[in-house]
Amino acid sequence: MSESPSSPEPRGIRISDADREKAAQQLHQALAEGRITLSELEERLAVVYAARYEADLRPPLADLPGADVVAGAAVVEVPSDAPPVVLRAGMSTIKRSGAWDVPARLQVHSAMGSVVLDFCDATIRYPVIDIEVDLGAGSAKLLLPDEATANVDDVVAGMGTVKSSVPSVRRPGVPHFVLHGRAGMGSVTVRRRYRIAGRYF
Repeated sequence: MSESPSSPEPRGIRISDADREKAAQQLHQALAEGRITLSELEERLAVVYAARYEADLRPPLADLPGADVVAGAAVVEVPSDAPPVVLRAGMSTIKRSGAWDVPARLQVHSAMGSVVLDFCDATIRYPVIDIEVDLGAGSAKLLLPDEATANVDDVVAGMGTVKSSVPSVRRPGVPHFVLHGRAGMGSVTVRRRYRIAGRYF
């Protein structure tokens, strides 16, 4: 017996040709980066081009960066009036690491203290994370996932420093961080995590 046109789709939203092409591009990128082999690429592409629903695209992309934003997977839109989460260090130290839920907007205030935000193991639901910094003589360090990008061009440094060692151009399928505000006499550092003797820094 065929399904009624009004019956809910059991496997999620039907995907478009554009969704299949985006998934295929991600697989080709994975091949170029050495994440998968040529034979794996061919096998996964066959699944991608045969896919009809968003659920069909998850298996061939599940172990690759950015899989959660491909083909209609839940990307949370940020309400225009969403209030920022405010972190105030004063003269103390604030650190966020491990599994934590990243808000769409952050404000980081530090007079003479330090703020360390490790996003590598965090849950990032938003395609763009907006971070406003307001530093006196304090410091802010952001540790980003391997595929993430960040733009720090709108951070104004008085006598302070602003350093980023990650790409600044936004790429589809990976989190993008936008920093703005002022560094004063403090410092802003954006980088990947270092791994030494099995430990991350």
